[in-house]
Amino acid sequence: MQALCWVHDDLNQVDISSYVLKVCGQEEVLQNKHSLGSHEYVQNCRKWEAEIKLQLLSQSTMRRDLARTVRPKPTNQPTNHYEKYYLMCALTHNGKNLFKPIQSKKVGTYKSFFYHIKWDEMINFPMAVSLLPLESMLTLSLFGVLNQNASGSPDSNKQRKGPEVLGKISLPLFDFRRGSSGLCSDSPVSPRFLLLPPNPRLTRADRQLLWDQRHHCRAHTHSLPKVLASAPSWDWGSMAEIHALLHNWPSLQPVCALELLDSKFADTEVRSVAVGWIESSSDDELADYLPQLVQALKFECHLKNALVIFLLSRAQGNVNITLYLYWLLRDAVQDPAFGRRYDQVLGALLCLCGAGLRAELDKQTRLVTLLGALAEKVRAPMALSSLSPFYFFSPFHSLPTFFLSSFYSFSPLSLAPSLCVCVQSCSFFNSNAVPLKLALVNADPLGEEINVMFKVGEDLRQDMLALQMIRIMDRIWLQEGLDLRIVNFKCISTGKDKGMVELVPSSDTLRKIQAEYGVTGSFKDKPLAEWLRKYNPAEDEYEKASENFIYSCAGCCVATYVLGICDRHNDNIMLRSTGHMFHIDFGKFLGHAQMFGSFKRDRAPFVLTSDMAYVINGGERPTSRFQLFVDLCSQAYNLIRKHSGLFLNLLSLMTLSGLPELTGAQDLKYVYDALQPQTTDAEATIFFTRLIETSLGSVATKFNFFIHNLAQMRFSGLPSNDEPILSFSPKTYTLKQEGRIRDASIFSFQKRYNPDKHYTYVVRLLREGQSEAQFLLRTFDEFQELHNKLCILFPLWKLPGFPNRMVLGRTHIKDVAAKRKIELNSYVHNLLRSSTEVTQCDLIYTFFHPIARDDKTEGFEAPPLSPTSGRVEGEVKLSVSYRNSTLFIMVMHIRDLVSRVEETDPNPYVKTYLLPDPHKTSKCKTKISRKTRNPTFNEMLVYSGYSKETLGLRELQLSVLSAESLRENCYLGGVTLKLKDFDLSKETVNWYKLTAVPYF
Repeated sequence: MQALCWVHDDLNQVDISSYVLKVCGQEEVLQNKHSLGSHEYVQNCRKWEAEIKLQLLSQSTMRRDLARTVRPKPTNQPTNHYEKYYLMCALTHNGKNLFKPIQSKKVGTYKSFFYHIKWDEMINFPMAVSLLPLESMLTLSLFGVLNQNASGSPDSNKQRKGPEVLGKISLPLFDFRRGSSGLCSDSPVSPRFLLLPPNPRLTRADRQLLWDQRHHCRAHTHSLPKVLASAPSWDWGSMAEIHALLHNWPSLQPVCALELLDSKFADTEVRSVAVGWIESSSDDELADYLPQLVQALKFECHLKNALVIFLLSRAQGNVNITLYLYWLLRDAVQDPAFGRRYDQVLGALLCLCGAGLRAELDKQTRLVTLLGALAEKVRAPMALSSLSPFYFFSPFHSLPTFFLSSFYSFSPLSLAPSLCVCVQSCSFFNSNAVPLKLALVNADPLGEEINVMFKVGEDLRQDMLALQMIRIMDRIWLQEGLDLRIVNFKCISTGKDKGMVELVPSSDTLRKIQAEYGVTGSFKDKPLAEWLRKYNPAEDEYEKASENFIYSCAGCCVATYVLGICDRHNDNIMLRSTGHMFHIDFGKFLGHAQMFGSFKRDRAPFVLTSDMAYVINGGERPTSRFQLFVDLCSQAYNLIRKHSGLFLNLLSLMTLSGLPELTGAQDLKYVYDALQPQTTDAEATIFFTRLIETSLGSVATKFNFFIHNLAQMRFSGLPSNDEPILSFSPKTYTLKQEGRIRDASIFSFQKRYNPDKHYTYVVRLLREGQSEAQFLLRTFDEFQELHNKLCILFPLWKLPGFPNRMVLGRTHIKDVAAKRKIELNSYVHNLLRSSTEVTQCDLIYTFFHPIARDDKTEGFEAPPLSPTSGRVEGEVKLSVSYRNSTLFIMVMHIRDLVSRVEETDPNPYVKTYLLPDPHKTSKCKTKISRKTRNPTFNEMLVYSGYSKETLGLRELQLSVLSAESLRENCYLGGVTLKLKDFDLSKETVNWYKLTAVPYF
């Protein structure tokens, strides 16, 4: 058992149960005098049929506490112009009313309410106490009735509203004594706002059927929550059958048992068994679900329960669980309804910790408080507008020295056991929230340093939840053998609207990458590819980076769609130099789109733009690499769909967490609809393929990026020490490093393919002290980038004019290259004879520094052979399946088609027949894909009303044609498949080679 670093001398002597009771409160709470009857009394007096009678506000203490909870602040006029008040009394269990709520007959006026209302009214519930479930709750709700005749109301809409709920109080009817171990209930006067997650999507007939067939459902282990939710009654007489079913049920996986901790399962025994199943989870799995388990504490009827004991026990054995649990409880203490309960659990956790660990947790807490104060100071509007940003570096030096000690061993992110804050490396970001940037230095000299962002003014709990869901998705994909190269980083909320986020190293936002090409860089296709090539100059390095991009982009598309991540602009999508793409800032999710006036900014299902497709394809033209991307998306989507219940359960457990965008069934409906759990994998594949096409074809995404670029330009005036960097050079080089350039000229130009055809210019370079010339390869775009950066760096200097980029008409590109060679030679000649400040700047020497492609001395690649007429190449990928007398042919991909027209791409589509078919009535065809030799269709062609015997006598003839507007459609190849060769009892997915088969 891991000893929490500083816990107790003898862990075997620790009694976790005793610590819960020690923190609970006074003796009268332990005795639970406010409950109607003990469990033993009900159990031993089965003939007790008395009705429940409640004397409203009969005790002065309860009356005083209730009035204190809901009474308004003194004002000159009645609050909200409430005319009268009344109470609604209800008995509930599992979130359902056991009896129709009863309204008090007497009402209170504003004056009487302000000085405490005295109802003195008896409420009778005509129900036998012996039949009530042991976890029954009594709920009192106070309503205010608006004055319909009030004038001058600041909110005229309230005149038309009905009574408003001003507050609720809830208390258990039965006490905590349940057999051998004692249970401690909450104080009955503490307010609890009972908001319940949505009920299962089952009709009354479905629930009746499930309950009638409950014993047969044991074969489907995961169905237990729905079976229990279908129980017709949870009264005392039904509990024996429910508990017998529960204890004879096969063990559930921990992820399935989580659903039994939802609010719709209030029974203590059910929850205890569920916790027993969850105990088999590893510490890593437990950390994944810890936020939901902390939220599930709200649904416990008594404070001391199996879930609390389980969490404290696991915290005792793992320091990372302790740290994570500590900060989750610290955040939950702020809950206005359940804060007192979490305060007690937090106290029990701290009782279990030794003095040493408590001291370190106290250091963390004080550090967070201090950083919060500094962050508020930095982001003050007056400070940012009137003072230099460098002024704000000085407050970091006010950190107490004990925070800088190498003995300070934890950060709130629980990243590593030996991280401390390095003040000298702290700064802040030039963004709207002005978050702090903290450097966590590892006390271990061999350990890695980690940068952290500390934010104030933003609720990071939603970011925590989104990152948790993505982390669980990644775990599911990895368990199924699918590695989508997901970038996981940590985030923790450390208080109201403040927290820490781990910064991923060697990464930049898409906006910063695209900004190298100007404010309209988001409309261009090459920025991402050229940025990756700058950091991966060798061909094998770039191939690995682009592969990482394909896989991680697929994961991002699926995850952001399923979770409905919105407000996607190019400042919250990031790219690592290794090619891994990932998303940050999850302030909008579950389909709650960001609005720009009446304009919905997120109009595409997810972010997939042409510059991303350029990296995926390896160029402008569609390739088989894009087909791999589509297959990865479809596979990842279908794997998540198999776990739809898990994600819906996890989100359901968070509906009471206070997140503004996750409050009930309407928010869960988005995820349910996105996952489409009722559809087949093939139908889901077709569906997600259409989403890819919609996203890739959306102009709104790039326009959204452009608008964000304009909005961020207001920060461009803040000081920066960064000199303009060339996109194709990862480092900056100087005159001192390289040696002075004597002369440079454009030696020649060559045709290259990388992957598209273009011309590159060979630069001949002479340096002082070198007898031989160097030869460099630079494109026209790179020369133009150099000129643009020089104009930024030397706005007052006179620079030589740059050749015009615009080319009108269908001029032969070789002639254009020859003309530009002369113009570029003149530009370089004049540039190196400019002022000394220009010719000796780092930008010039970085441009002329040799990079990886300049070291290649072998000959240049020759252009590919143009296709000869009549040649057929390529393969088609098909899925063939049969069910319900229907043959399903899914046309998935085609790769490596040969065009019939030189230097143009075909417009392919697929046409099929079931032979023999003399009248051509069985024709089916797909849509047309434009200008591609590697089309993706993922379209289903359906032949209905055929028996297996009939299909065994048929052949499937498939033809691939190119749609031409001014001439006859061109045949590109085909294949004929005998259906008797297929096992129609299962799906067959395969690639088939195209041949020159005649077609109809």
